[in-house]
Amino acid sequence: MSIFVSVASYCDPVLGFTLARAVATARWPDQLHFGVVDQSPAGSTHPSSADVGPARLSYVRVDPLYARGPCWARALAMSLYDGEQWFFQIDSHMDFDPHWDARLIAQAQAVLPGRKGVALSSYPNSFVFEDNRAVRRPATDKILAHVVKPGGLFEPDHPVLGFEAHPLDCDEPVPGFHVGAGCLFAPGTFVQAFPYDPWFYFHGEEQALAARLFTHGWDIFHVPGLPVYHLYNNAESGAPPRPMHWDPALDTQRQRNWWTLEQRSRARLADLLGGAPLGVYGLGQVRSMADYASFSGIDYAARTLAPRAFAPLTRLSQPG
Repeated sequence: MSIFVSVASYCDPVLGFTLARAVATARWPDQLHFGVVDQSPAGSTHPSSADVGPARLSYVRVDPLYARGPCWARALAMSLYDGEQWFFQIDSHMDFDPHWDARLIAQAQAVLPGRKGVALSSYPNSFVFEDNRAVRRPATDKILAHVVKPGGLFEPDHPVLGFEAHPLDCDEPVPGFHVGAGCLFAPGTFVQAFPYDPWFYFHGEEQALAARLFTHGWDIFHVPGLPVYHLYNNAESGAPPRPMHWDPALDTQRQRNWWTLEQRSRARLADLLGGAPLGVYGLGQVRSMADYASFSGIDYAARTLAPRAFAPLTRLSQPG
């Protein structure tokens, strides 16, 4: 039951906590392989193989001055995959329930039969630090299902939309039309089928991945009791604020600033959704984007949003 855990970290003081907790709470810690891209200054404390034993660690450090955004770092992390049976992409500031690995595998195996592939994903429930202890702040113990943010609409110059997770009182997995890039669990074949696109920056990353999954015939699911928690970067977190790649302290020193990369990313999303030939990073042929519009209510061609784009799907709303 080997799992490759992809972690892209940017100057994150919680990285060590995340890795330690993943190992300590796993059912099969010796079956974990962490692929970590640590974008931190020289001289910073960084994890070692001894810190994650008995799990395996593949580690790459990049000076944050030369970092090119989250998607670029995730593409590097994915390249460290070594044939594990399962792929789990997470953020570097997470906590875990006991036996999270066994639970995610069981949930994926339950929905996988008869399908080309599945991805379990959501924006997880939150946790905070209180007196240096991780304390859960769950919105629900059931399902967190992705929808377009209320009042969302298409801007005239790009197709990027905002999404959020809504609690859904359901004890069975439900289909989804959007993914959370910081919490995505799938069979290991995901790595070969969907190599991470390094030409994305940040915004639009999840829309692109959802469209690629859908058109290649893979199904997205939101599952009840997701055994993973996220430390959100706000005043209530109880942790020092995390630097962001677009913070001006370093961004002003880069030859290509974050806004240049963001503009390129928006254009990349428009090209993808318009069916541009992007090779291994492009859309599939199993389902069309017209099928995606019928399924999700998000019509990228017409730049319209139907009411169902703002409400969680049900088990009856399966893709064709």
